[in-house]
Amino acid sequence: MSIADIKQTAEHKMARSIEAFKGELQKIRTGRAHPGLLDQVHVEYYGSQVPISQVANVSLMDARTISVQPWEKGMGAKIEKAIRESGLGLNPSAQGDLLRVPMPPLTEERRKELTKVVRHAGEEAKVAVRNLRRDANEHLKRLLKDKQVTEDEERRAQDEVQRLTDRTIAEVDRLVHGKEAEILAV
Repeated sequence: MSIADIKQTAEHKMARSIEAFKGELQKIRTGRAHPGLLDQVHVEYYGSQVPISQVANVSLMDARTISVQPWEKGMGAKIEKAIRESGLGLNPSAQGDLLRVPMPPLTEERRKELTKVVRHAGEEAKVAVRNLRRDANEHLKRLLKDKQVTEDEERRAQDEVQRLTDRTIAEVDRLVHGKEAEILAV
């Protein structure tokens, strides 16, 4: 493995960490509706737990309402129960086969709790990035130990990995601040 391979691998993994963090942030509920909010809700379907998206069409009716259209007649009640018991604080209402899931407005206390959740998720993402930096540096030290690179090359590569890490952590911070502003906006 060469220095270029190590740097490219670290960069790729850090980009994937950012994407995973963005996905995590989308699951955190703000006052606005988002179809991805129900992704973690599972419903019983012929004896197994499956995501709602596999048994119903999930879409937005308006900025504050998600609609869930089950594909089978008998699934409406099961989906409604699963959403109610999901711990998301949502209260769906049935209109024939269609389920409407209105987003309740957030209280000030709940907004502050959600900002703490966002900060915690941001810290976890930063830890993941730092672990990737450590792994890349260990690979570089192994190359130096095996005398495949010089000390100067290893030091320069470590500096580049550090700059990549700094950029990635700055991106995590930017995403955290953006999500906090979104949550605190009334």
